[in-house]
Amino acid sequence: MQFELMIFDWDGTLMNSVPRIVSSMQAAARDAEWGELAPEAVENIVGLGLPEATEILCPGISAAQSAALRERYAHHFVHADSTPMAFFHGVEDRLARLRRRESLKLAVATGKTRKGLDRVFADTRSRDWFHASRTADETRSKPDPRMLSELLDTFDLPASRAVMVGDTEYDLSMAQALGMPRVGVSYGVHATDRLVACDPLHIAHGIDGLFDWLETRAAHPAAQAAAMP
Repeated sequence: MQFELMIFDWDGTLMNSVPRIVSSMQAAARDAEWGELAPEAVENIVGLGLPEATEILCPGISAAQSAALRERYAHHFVHADSTPMAFFHGVEDRLARLRRRESLKLAVATGKTRKGLDRVFADTRSRDWFHASRTADETRSKPDPRMLSELLDTFDLPASRAVMVGDTEYDLSMAQALGMPRVGVSYGVHATDRLVACDPLHIAHGIDGLFDWLETRAAHPAAQAAAMP
């Protein structure tokens, strides 16, 4: 099976940003006078859009409190929280190797907002690594598959010629809804059994293992031409 499009989740898949997400959300909940949020509860919603995550974390929250929590989360994540945040070791080099494949397109599908993704693209100088991206606020939040459908439309590809890579069942289930091949990573936030339930082609346990698997399945120009009608 050869792929012409590889779509990556961001938080917990490419970037080790989950600790900052957790601490920022906990601080935001306290600021909004909601109370304490357990770390594992916050980890569970990583990958969802912020409005959807807030509904799950804080059932019954008022509209005013929800708006306050989201505003305070953005403040803490961007300005106040100093929890380290970086790509998992090896991501930069391995993405660069894939980027050199002329017949392969790379994309991001994330629960971040467009403003948030553009900020991290700028901070890490990684915008040019990807041919396209979709965020939760410009389409629909995971696990709705719309962001994947839009990426497929961008490149005029069927779902069978793309693969979704992510660390949560939200990533894999949206791909599953389209019949898109999918790969889970066990080093993120959701337990392996939750990923396995989405019937992935592969579960990777580290960056090298993930990209070794992907590199063997990146379409070559000859294979790409053969797949065209």
